[in-house]
Amino acid sequence: MSHRPLPGRRSVLRGSLAASAALTLPTAAGAAPAFARSGRPEAAWGVQTGDVTANSGLVWVRSDRPARMIVETSATESFRNPRRWHGPLLGSGTDFTGTTQVCGLPSGEQIHYRVLLADPDDPRRTGEPVTGTFRTVSDKRRDGVRFVWSGDLAGQGWGINPELGGYRIYDAMAGLDPDFFLCSGDNIYADGPLTGSVTLPDGRIWRNITTEEKAKVAETLAEFRGNFRYNLLDENLRAFNARVPSIIQWDDHEVTNNWYPGEILGDTRYTEKRVDVLAARARQAFSEYFPISTLRRPSGRVHRVQHHGPLLDVFVLDMRTYRNANSPDDQSTDPVGILGREQLEWLKRELSRSRAVWKVIASDMPLGLVVPDTGDGKPNIEAVAQGDPGAPLGRELQIAELLRFIKHRRITGTVWLTADVHYTSAQHYDPSRAAFKDFAPFWEFVSGPLNAGAFPANTLDGTFGPDRVFVKAPTVANVSPAEGYQFFGEVDIDGGSGELTVRLREQDGTVLFTQVLQPGRVGQ
Repeated sequence: MSHRPLPGRRSVLRGSLAASAALTLPTAAGAAPAFARSGRPEAAWGVQTGDVTANSGLVWVRSDRPARMIVETSATESFRNPRRWHGPLLGSGTDFTGTTQVCGLPSGEQIHYRVLLADPDDPRRTGEPVTGTFRTVSDKRRDGVRFVWSGDLAGQGWGINPELGGYRIYDAMAGLDPDFFLCSGDNIYADGPLTGSVTLPDGRIWRNITTEEKAKVAETLAEFRGNFRYNLLDENLRAFNARVPSIIQWDDHEVTNNWYPGEILGDTRYTEKRVDVLAARARQAFSEYFPISTLRRPSGRVHRVQHHGPLLDVFVLDMRTYRNANSPDDQSTDPVGILGREQLEWLKRELSRSRAVWKVIASDMPLGLVVPDTGDGKPNIEAVAQGDPGAPLGRELQIAELLRFIKHRRITGTVWLTADVHYTSAQHYDPSRAAFKDFAPFWEFVSGPLNAGAFPANTLDGTFGPDRVFVKAPTVANVSPAEGYQFFGEVDIDGGSGELTVRLREQDGTVLFTQVLQPGRVGQ
């Protein structure tokens, strides 16, 4: 790939970014980061950027007290002649978090930034600046695009284990120097409390860093906020956030397992049984802890399109907010489906408008993998496929409509990326193998978890003709990260040929599977 060289970037990582990460090392299990109580505001949870475009980016920070957010940008790490951006006043209403848009930036260039927090009563009193860097989207095809994706962080009782180095997978992803990270959901496990230690099957002890908010299921806004803060205790994640911008979507565990609008919980761990109430609190915390462009708008939606020059558009879906209730999913009509009618029409419209060579559909749930929901003792379905290999039923009807639309509008270059099932695999969908045949062949790639329990591979549903070309998964449920089975994926689009290469990787970056796709072709 023809990424231009980035002089000085490695020295930034060794120097200022490492210093930024060191600000927030946990002092002990159960403790929040150690603040230098100097009377000046501290950005002790690191910085991050999101939804970066060709000339702008969103910069995020959290303060330890009320403060005015100030961002400075520069073409060099020396910050000669910086541009200054005055951001919001950070206070308790947003849990002292804030986002500032920096714009008017050069396309396809490395941007160095630093965040200062000023005392609202004395702007001259500022805390130690926290630095980061990101690359703006290039409008030149020859520069290519490289990104990584995964999902599912700190689930099934497996949190930050300092004895194993914490969330080490972020170091491997950062080592690829990606343009951005696509997180496919389950950024937290609000329904997954953590204990200080867990005994593994072989007698070893897994030790978690713990906090008060992670001691029970999240119900209050403060508890949801604490779940998002928990992951920022990990220095690997903080260092990653400071150098790689993200595109974030959400799924169920930001609220509670397998939730859908209108659900009333039977889980005895909860005193608040109304999922809609929990989801509203989770959504607020989610919007506070990630820099997402569309959440800043009045509509406050998660689904959006991120444009990455002539080679790539990323269509970020929300398969949680607009879905119908989980059920056996065998109904012959389903006007709501898993996306809702409005989001489906939005997706069709945006796909038809796209002129990018590749259209990545970022799906928080897989299409042809049967994901059951047996939480209430009933054989309900959580995702799309329900195990009947015949004609589309239930939520499959909406996916069939979308696939038919893509074929008849001759939309090429669609690739589906997902996580959710806690293993990695590659599925090729082809009408010659399918009960429903009115669609063009396509690929779906699965990755994750980042740091959560690993699970055996799900069964396939034959409705859309999937062929599992590759899979790596354990044979037993909830295998700890100490045993491996933690995965991420890489997508590399060559600026010359336009070829898209997908690599499924293990936690240390080892390549397990590679698939090269050619631009402009149907039936890869």
